[in-house]
Amino acid sequence: MNLPDFPGPLGGARQPDAVICSAKGCRAAAVWVLAWNNPKLHTPERRKTWLACEEHREHLSQFLGLRGFLKDVVPLADWEAPDEGR
Repeated sequence: MNLPDFPGPLGGARQPDAVICSAKGCRAAAVWVLAWNNPKLHTPERRKTWLACEEHREHLSQFLGLRGFLKDVVPLADWEAPDEGR
């Protein structure tokens, strides 16, 4: 599987061989992609990503959802990052 770099909630890319949960302090393997954007900062088609393990999926989804940022939650194995002009 050829995965792109995934930014964590505080920025900084994580490499595919270290695909871990974006929750603060969590080192568990990520199994979910939470696609989001901040409509005040990003164009509607732009998708930022956080990764989540089973334990933190709901918490991270609620955090993004309460702010109106969450767009989609997809199993990591099924995620295909949108082409952003690369």
